[in-house]
Amino acid sequence: MENLSIQPRVRRPRPKVVTLTDRAADRVREIMDRAEKPYAGLRVGVKNGGCAGQEYVLEYATAAGPLDETVEDKGVTILVEPKAVLFLIGTEIDYETSKLAAKFVFRNPNETDACGCGESVTIEPATLD
Repeated sequence: MENLSIQPRVRRPRPKVVTLTDRAADRVREIMDRAEKPYAGLRVGVKNGGCAGQEYVLEYATAAGPLDETVEDKGVTILVEPKAVLFLIGTEIDYETSKLAAKFVFRNPNETDACGCGESVTIEPATLD
């Protein structure tokens, strides 16, 4: 009988679910530095709500959940909720300021619609093409 050695399969690098612009990364670091206590990162998700059906969620994360997708980008740790991964694949998060507002903006290729006020969106899960 021959000695067969099985070589582990080399996995190709997975693309990041979300990325940050430099402005967004700077703002997240600034917010985290001012937080009352240390946090593991910024949790990003999607929830049902608003007139278009879904809303983006950003919140402090005290710890990574067992199924969270962890993304390190520009020195920032982003924890993506497992149920949001397919909705957020390919999303770039930016931070924009104007005379009247300052906010995080999601540039999501999976968005198919948005409400007029900009508070909610319709997102289709990413598909394998």
